[in-house]
Amino acid sequence: MNNTVKLCSDNTSKTNDGIFEGWGTSLCWWAHRVGYSPELTEKSSELFFSEKGLNLNIMRYNIGGGDDPTHKHITRTDSIIPGWLNYDKNKNEYYYDYEADSNQLNVLKCAYKSAGKDALVEVFSNSPPYFMTKSGCTSGNTDPNDNNLKDDCYEAFARYIAHVTEYINNKLNINVYCVSPMNEPNTDYWGEFSPKQEGCHYDPGESQNKIIIETAKAIKGKGLNHIKIVASDETSTDKQIEEYNLYTDEVKKVLDRVNAHTYGTEKQEELGQLMLKEKVNIWMSETDWSDVAGEDAGQMGAALWFSKKIISDINALSPSAWVIWLVIDHHRSKDGFMGNVDSGFPSTDNGYWGVAFADHDTKEILLSKKYYAFGQFSRYIRPGDTIIHCDSNTLGAVNNENGKLTIVAVNDKKEDIIKTFDVSDYKSTTSKVQIIRTSGTLEEGENWSELPCFEFNNGSFNYTLKSNSITTFVIK
Repeated sequence: MNNTVKLCSDNTSKTNDGIFEGWGTSLCWWAHRVGYSPELTEKSSELFFSEKGLNLNIMRYNIGGGDDPTHKHITRTDSIIPGWLNYDKNKNEYYYDYEADSNQLNVLKCAYKSAGKDALVEVFSNSPPYFMTKSGCTSGNTDPNDNNLKDDCYEAFARYIAHVTEYINNKLNINVYCVSPMNEPNTDYWGEFSPKQEGCHYDPGESQNKIIIETAKAIKGKGLNHIKIVASDETSTDKQIEEYNLYTDEVKKVLDRVNAHTYGTEKQEELGQLMLKEKVNIWMSETDWSDVAGEDAGQMGAALWFSKKIISDINALSPSAWVIWLVIDHHRSKDGFMGNVDSGFPSTDNGYWGVAFADHDTKEILLSKKYYAFGQFSRYIRPGDTIIHCDSNTLGAVNNENGKLTIVAVNDKKEDIIKTFDVSDYKSTTSKVQIIRTSGTLEEGENWSELPCFEFNNGSFNYTLKSNSITTFVIK
């Protein structure tokens, strides 16, 4: 085992001209679930988006399609996202309800304020409104392998996306950074009457090309020329390559960035290299899982897996941003929500989705070791830094303006490990190192614990990494 890590200037990220854009989360579905409560809204904004918390700066706002009001098939308490556009059958007319999604908007407003100058808002869609779909259901088509947007509704759906985006940008004074019209489109996940969520299949090629072009036209038609057009938010990196290769030259001309999810990582490095060759920026825009790593790690198991996932995604794909799916994936309340029963909280000794849990009876947000694992990265590697690719357990970053050097190191073994960190490529005017560590249990362990600083000489230092721990080093 090689116990020396060299932070090499030749291994810096070239994506987006080497500029890292930040860390984030989708707001759906948790923001829709908590946004009714001013207490939970404020607490979530501070815990996830402020400097006191994770200091995330990217928020992905979901424009709900809005299902047929007679449908009652979605059983999750958080994923019935209201649509903005409604159809009155009696009057045979369409109308916008700007208060329908007030819960998610409440969280967006508060989070945007907490994130401050670094805030980046992405608007994305899982499905068109039900009356624009072939099945009449926003969960998907009768055959989940078939397109569900009606053939004559591409332009109308793009106008819907643009209308909502314009409202958020101009009326709410929340600067929208980018728009993504599809979510995991080339899959068989989206079938009608799903108990889980909205979704819409788009075949790669003509169908995806058309919605990208129409979205770009609608956004530009609103005069929102600063907003970037992104696609396809595919579930796996190999599928994203397939879809990108079927984009027309016209699509590639209007496309400002590729979004990819890393639930499937086959050809992950190949996708990153393709984007570099094409000179296209890329985000890792969604991932998570209920998995664990480490040896006899207990509550740190999920945290260690999560940390290694961040490192492997960034080292292989080299994205300019890394975004978790949901920071809150589990809710608890005696009353449930919208007629459904909350899932309750999982055991934190095992794997689980999300990094925190919402208790609606006490109006509290409960944190996990995954939360503190995320912060070991997001609080110290910041927008504007340049990523330094290291090894499977280490990630580095440098800020070229102030010279700050950051290293995040994971030890997923049950024994302490002595590591040597060679930073001789980055000359430092000071040899003092700040150390922050997360380990052990939530109640008795370390959670962003500040350890004694130390000094080093000759461009490298040795440090004993505690068993089943995550350690961040900051050299200013």
